[in-house]
Formats: sequence, structure tokens, C-alpha cells
Amino acid sequence: MSIKRNETAHTRSVVGAVWSQAYVLLALCALFWAGNSIVGRAARDLVPPAALAFWRWTIALALLLPLAWPHWKRDRAALRAAWPIVLVLGLLGIGSFNLLLYTGLQTATALNSMLIQAAQPALILIVGALIMRDQTSLRQIIGVVVSLAGVLAIIGRGDPAALLALRLNVGDAIIGVAVLLWALYSVLLRRRPLVHPLSLLGASIFVGILLIAPVYIAELLSGRRIVSASESALAIAYVSVFPSFLAYLFFNRGVELIGSAASGQFLNIMPLIGAGLAMLFLGEALHLFHVAGLVLIIAGIWVAGKPGGDQASAVST
Repeated sequence: MSIKRNETAHTRSVVGAVWSQAYVLLALCALFWAGNSIVGRAARDLVPPAALAFWRWTIALALLLPLAWPHWKRDRAALRAAWPIVLVLGLLGIGSFNLLLYTGLQTATALNSMLIQAAQPALILIVGALIMRDQTSLRQIIGVVVSLAGVLAIIGRGDPAALLALRLNVGDAIIGVAVLLWALYSVLLRRRPLVHPLSLLGASIFVGILLIAPVYIAELLSGRRIVSASESALAIAYVSVFPSFLAYLFFNRGVELIGSAASGQFLNIMPLIGAGLAMLFLGEALHLFHVAGLVLIIAGIWVAGKPGGDQASAVST
């Protein structure tokens, strides 16, 4: 019995230590979200976009409820009092973003999608300045520019001509709108009610499902159905657990610990992780532009998120 108690105490201490490490949590977010885009693109002919979004969040809510219910009951008065911001967060971060992302991935190429999503940190800084009146420092601006240069080096495979040759289509434009809404969601997280993270996540998912449901019904009425295949089930299972329940919880915690601007910087490592996944599963080789991009991304994250006066201000608001 004492051995089991010691093991339980050790597990709790490890979980507690990880829960306080913003950079670890945000790196996991980037991994899960990179996988989300890959799965969304790969399953586009198997699972229609609204169906993928609906079942993703319905299953995620079912997984979350046993953990969130005690906190939800305790926090329901606070959630009800703050219903406008809870509604906005659910509509933006759960409903609109996911519907638009999966719809855009029907036609957008992986390369263009990565490039568009690389604009998120810069948009978070801009939206923060416009909505929250943040005082963006020169250091943060330089950090965004440096990280973005690393992202472009990876996406363009070290060839500027590859970036100049890109062409936007309707899918690219839809993902662009999704990225803008995500930046707004990231900034508005600072206005979230002071409740348990599981309570906020559960309430946000519930709101998001209410938005997605009628779109899913319209999709079914149009004749689009999920293809009955094991690949369809695996795609839904992955997006329900990793980029949904875990990643959103980790991202919310990261914003709580270090602010939205520094948290958003970690979205820049998604293209790098995508390249790593390609090497692992597709046998692609590591090139010099991968290394150069990694150095620039890490340097930009360090510059923009470096502890100091600006960062303290971001945490306190």
C-alpha cells in the first residue's frame, strides 16, 4: 500500500510540475495542432468538415465531463455571470475556427496552410494592441519578425522563389479568416472568468457545438456523409483527444502563465514539427534550411517571450 501511495504522490508531483511549465505545455499544443491540420487534410475525402468538427467536440466534451463536472457545478454561477465572454470564446475558439479550418483544408494545400497559420503570432500582437490597448515593445516586434523568418525558411525549403510562387485560393482565404478569429480568441482569453480551466473549456465546447450543429445538419441534408472506414474513425479519434481536450487546456494554461503574445509565439514551431513528422513517417531527409529555421524560430521565441517588464505586464492584464 505504501508503495502505491508513493507512486501516486510521485505521479501527482510530476503532473503538477509539468502543469507549471508553460513552454512544455505550449510545445505539446504545437505538436497536437500540427497533427490536427495533417489529419484534417488527409481525411478530407472521408470525413466532411462540419462532421469532423461536430464529432471532434462532441466526443471531447464526453471525455471532459467526468473531470469537469465537479468544477462546473462549483463555477456555474461565475460562468453564468460572465456568459457574454464565455459565449464569445466558444463561438470563436471552438465553433468558428474549427469549421473554417476544416473547410479551408478541403482545397488549401498543406504548404499554403502552414504559411497562413504562421501569421498567428503577429496577428495576436496586432489584435492585442487594437482590442486590449497593449503596448507592443520593439523586442516583441523583432521576435515575431525573426520567428516568422524561420517559418518562411522551412516552408520555402530555403528557396525564396518557392514563397514568391505561391497562389492563394478560396481555401487559403477561409483559413486566413480562421487564423484572424483565433488571434482574437487568444487575446480575449485574458477576459475569461476566474474559474477552473476545465469549467471554462467545457462551457466553451458546449457553446461551440451549438454553433457547429446546424451547419452539420445542413451538411447531412446536402448528402455529404462520413465514409465508413477505419481511417475515418481514427481521424475522428485523434482530433477528439489530442488537438481538442488536451491542446486547448494546455493553451489556456499557457496564456494564464505567460500571456497571449508569448504563448502565440509557440504557434511558429508547428511548421517545424510538421517537417519532423514528415521525416518520421514519410522518410524525408533533414536539410540545412530545417536547422536554420529552427535556430531562427527559437531565437524569436526567446526574444519576444524573454522575462522582463513587458512580459510582467502581459501576465497581469
